[in-house]
Amino acid sequence: MAQLRQDYEKFVKLDTEILVAGPENAEAFKNYWEKEKLPFVGLPDPEHKVLKLYGQEVKIFKLGRMPAQVMIDKSGKVRFVHYGHSMSDIPENKELLVLLTP
Repeated sequence: MAQLRQDYEKFVKLDTEILVAGPENAEAFKNYWEKEKLPFVGLPDPEHKVLKLYGQEVKIFKLGRMPAQVMIDKSGKVRFVHYGHSMSDIPENKELLVLLTP
């Protein structure tokens, strides 16, 4: 999430909102967002409803949920999906920004 914070203004300039869903409860999310001063939206999903809806994988031997990034346009159409194979398998911001640039 730190990498998204670094380029947050670039995403905003491309009329893009960042929403991070995670399996923690609302209090844990609130505490983390305040501590890290994250400028984007955090969605607590302790029952994993949103995470399952978008196909985020759980791999017990790799310590839990694998990273997943999904770009959804304003009409609700999924435009990009990346499912990580490890906790460090996350696309760089520049790759995402290129996809968003008209």
